[in-house]
Amino acid sequence: MQKLLNTFHAESLFHLVIIFTVFAVTGSSAVYVAGPVLDFFALSPEHMSAWLYWPLRIAIIFPIYQCLLIIVGTAFGQFRYFWAFEKKFLRRMGVRLP
Repeated sequence: MQKLLNTFHAESLFHLVIIFTVFAVTGSSAVYVAGPVLDFFALSPEHMSAWLYWPLRIAIIFPIYQCLLIIVGTAFGQFRYFWAFEKKFLRRMGVRLP
């Protein structure tokens, strides 16, 4: 358990549970929200090849997940933790942030 606390830089077991909950809610929500976003742009498997639709849907999930991570993290009172996580992730992707 201590290894998980160190890996996620959690302050306590309760904080670790909150972190895991935010990740779970965000992941599920991003997958759910991707469908209506693609529907809004009239992109569906009925109108295009499944070989194009599914990679597009997966690509749409990525930015949705990043935005929802901050929103859900803030709702759970963990904005600073998830903003630091997001900045670290974006730096690894090559995005320069202040």
